Amino acid sequence: MISIVIPGFGDIDIKNLILDFNGTIAKDGFLIKGVVELIKRVVQSVEIYVITADTFGSVANELKDLPVKIIPMETHDERNEKLALVKNLGSKGTVSIGNGGNDEWMLKESLIGICIIGQEGCSTKALHSADLAITDIKNALELFIFTKRLKATLRF
Repeated sequence: MISIVIPGFGDIDIKNLILDFNGTIAKDGFLIKGVVELIKRVVQSVEIYVITADTFGSVANELKDLPVKIIPMETHDERNEKLALVKNLGSKGTVSIGNGGNDEWMLKESLIGICIIGQEGCSTKALHSADLAITDIKNALELFIFTKRLKATLRF
């Protein structure tokens, strides 16, 4: 668990991190360079869940050596599936990272929602539902290692 006191935002305990796959930690079905090492560090403090429609059919192979839980989406109601995962894990202890329109409700419901504006861009619905936006997944994952960065960004 990661505990942080963020002035104005509150005292938070992060237990879970939900990551979208394509457009967030992967591009065209392949993990973005540098993500593996960071996930291995972050997972020492929180449980990591990767939720995906597995568009490219590569998730199992790409994540096979990582201690993360893969959550395959099983319906075409992706926004509700992602929202349900946040609620099942507990909104108050869960941070989510995504970039797509189907991440909108997940980002909004989470304790902290982080929108990635990467090479795919991001949905404006996701952006408006997020607490913060960042252009590189590696920088986003580092927020959970160097937690004062998260504190500096979210304080008010």
